[in-house]
Amino acid sequence: MTLKTPQEYLDSIKRPVNLYMFGERLEEFWNHPIIKPSINTVMKIYELAQIDEYKDLMTTTSHLTGEIINRFTHIHQSTEDLIKKVKMQRLLGQHTACCFQRCVGFDAANSLYSVTYEMDKKYNTDYHTRFKKYWIEVQRQDLMVDGAMTDTKGDRSKRPKEQSDPDAYLHVVDTSDEGIVVRGAKVHQTGFLNSHRAIIMPTLALRPGEEEYAISFGVNTNEKGITLIYGRQSCDTRKVEPDELDIGNFKFGGQEIFVVFDNVFVPRENIFMNGEVEFSGELVNRFAGFHRQSYGGCKVGVGDVLIGATALISEYNGTEHASHVRDKIVEMTHLNETLYSCGIACSSLGFQRESGNYEMDMLLANVCKQNVTRFPYEIGRLAEDIAGGMICTMPSEADLKSKEVGALIEKYLTTCEGMCAEDRYKVLRFIENLTMGVASVSYRTESMHGAGSPQAQRIMISRQSNLEEKKNLVKKILDIDTSK
Repeated sequence: MTLKTPQEYLDSIKRPVNLYMFGERLEEFWNHPIIKPSINTVMKIYELAQIDEYKDLMTTTSHLTGEIINRFTHIHQSTEDLIKKVKMQRLLGQHTACCFQRCVGFDAANSLYSVTYEMDKKYNTDYHTRFKKYWIEVQRQDLMVDGAMTDTKGDRSKRPKEQSDPDAYLHVVDTSDEGIVVRGAKVHQTGFLNSHRAIIMPTLALRPGEEEYAISFGVNTNEKGITLIYGRQSCDTRKVEPDELDIGNFKFGGQEIFVVFDNVFVPRENIFMNGEVEFSGELVNRFAGFHRQSYGGCKVGVGDVLIGATALISEYNGTEHASHVRDKIVEMTHLNETLYSCGIACSSLGFQRESGNYEMDMLLANVCKQNVTRFPYEIGRLAEDIAGGMICTMPSEADLKSKEVGALIEKYLTTCEGMCAEDRYKVLRFIENLTMGVASVSYRTESMHGAGSPQAQRIMISRQSNLEEKKNLVKKILDIDTSK
């Protein structure tokens, strides 16, 4: 059994990378105040896996080796596994109040497992064997793996081969018996810097003539030729200020990376798709389904924390007994639990692929994510409503601690008897962080665009809705010939 401790994880990512932030190359990124909260978040995953109370959700037995592994490296073997995945994600959202960055590679692996099996069956290739060997290494070393799908895409009205710059979509530029060389970029890469490895996938269903773009492979995140550019987030530079309370969630945070591949070599044994355009769409769809299922857990956990912060600030404001406040918190809970219900439902109706692993119900996974594009915005709106305008006008922590004006701020921030003004300050900043600050990226904006835009889910819902069968239900009730 190999389960990394938080310290072992931290030590394992202390390696040279070609990373830039604010136009400058960074060394020892693990010590940078903007980056450290995202590392703390990943360390929480490794921490909870060590605690007996959480081991049923955080760990499981590998069907590949028979060893105990972190669930984030598991290939689902039952609907129970799918349900536990969602429960685990909710748990981590509750403990971090932000994106914990390890879901994308988890979902990529489960998608690739079945797609490589089906490619091998059709073409007598050995992709599935390669992938299993690769993934056993991931399990045994308890590695964090990113999943990289989104290309920069250039002119959206044009196909990959029609782009003025062929690198707008990551593609193969050279091939040999030893492997391939790729060039391009992947954007919105959650946790790429904090990951040991990444699984690269195509970003859309490809067509004959686009074989060079139908590529999937595994790569070390610090591989030669990879350049990482750290993504900015709202209020991110508060983390470099001397006071921590203005950050809001000063312990944990997310991370997004712009990843450039400049003639990166990939050895043959780490290639899992190479030109099979007809399977590219299946890989994209299955990954999207798994990742849309994920949002029924992770966003719900963060929602739990936001609801708790809202209830707490209503107490500090002295409004917790107001009927409209109680009703709004009920509405927040209703919306949050509806998201969770969708995540559990699509997991409960999962099915087994020919490869042996289990997949969620695709229609309900897309319904889940479609709701996620809406409900967190309403939950956030209600939180801001109850918290009051102070979340966006409050003075700084330096003012709160100032000898000249600190006492004034404390005097006028104090509300109910026994309430500490600094505690009220902390909760207000925390709500600001979740609804408008750095964490709003992983709660609200990611709820909109993560795992595909709202329109992407509507397309899949349309495809999965089986309207012909629904029309036949009416015909049977009304004795209308179903053959017409």
